[in-house]
Amino acid sequence: MPLTELQIKNVRPQPGKAARLFDARGLYLEISDTGRKWWRLKYRFAGKEKRLSLGVYPETSLKEARARCDEARKLLSDGVDPSQQRKVDRLVRAERSEDTFEKIGREWYAKQSEVWIPEHAAEICLSLVGLYPACGRRPQLLHSGLLDDLGAGWEGTDELQRCKGSRPW
Repeated sequence: MPLTELQIKNVRPQPGKAARLFDARGLYLEISDTGRKWWRLKYRFAGKEKRLSLGVYPETSLKEARARCDEARKLLSDGVDPSQQRKVDRLVRAERSEDTFEKIGREWYAKQSEVWIPEHAAEICLSLVGLYPACGRRPQLLHSGLLDDLGAGWEGTDELQRCKGSRPW
């Protein structure tokens, strides 16, 4: 039997364990022991069971969750993993973003160089300029894995060791 708004509002968390209220077609509401509620979709792709988060209740209503479930099911029927499609969409949005590593690096350098001594500013500038050919066009979103991606070609260099030692992310 499909879920109703009344059932969702009246459900209480169980101490020490998460509860699940199932709707239909793999859609369910997961209730944590603290009372937080998440919409999830349980599905199978390439023989593996997977879960996809569809939003947080009450920000995402039952109607919206069902619509998102239908969209994900449409992707599955087309042979596309909704989880992978979400990642691809996020990367495409990031690629279109104007916040590239080079732009943010240049803004940061301009702001910080005012307080640095000239020798230190020149050293930092050389380090940044050395990184721009490899990653200057990368979107800001991907910075978390930036040094790991660069590692293969930069292992043992002073720039990489300095960056890894003072990694802000």
